Amino acid sequence: MDITIHASFLPHDDPAASLAFYRDTLGFEVRNDVGYDGMRWITVGPPGQPGTSIVLHPPAVDPGVTDDERRTIAEMMAKGTYAGILLATADLDGAFARLQEGDADVVQEPADQPYGVRDCAVRDPAGNLLRIQQLR
Repeated sequence: MDITIHASFLPHDDPAASLAFYRDTLGFEVRNDVGYDGMRWITVGPPGQPGTSIVLHPPAVDPGVTDDERRTIAEMMAKGTYAGILLATADLDGAFARLQEGDADVVQEPADQPYGVRDCAVRDPAGNLLRIQQLR
């Protein structure tokens, strides 16, 4: 099989803050920005990688999600435990410096992990955990 990862989804609760973080701080391209009924789906991705994207979506808009589930999702997002993604870069320290300049919510500074990778962790404006690994 020839399968690639085309897009991953992360929730957002403030489109302007998410756009500023992913576009201005991380340097991602905005590939699509769709509004519907007061909500926005924003697709972003790294320059030079048109086949890989992150879709920033309003949480819990699926009609099958109950009100109790919506409350749980909102609580988990507020705590920063609902969603996350793993990114990679050839220059972890440079990326971390840019994140700090952009006032990212730092969870962990760059560190060598006992499981063999060097990485850092930040939260985006919606509380999603982003771990960024040093490419080898």
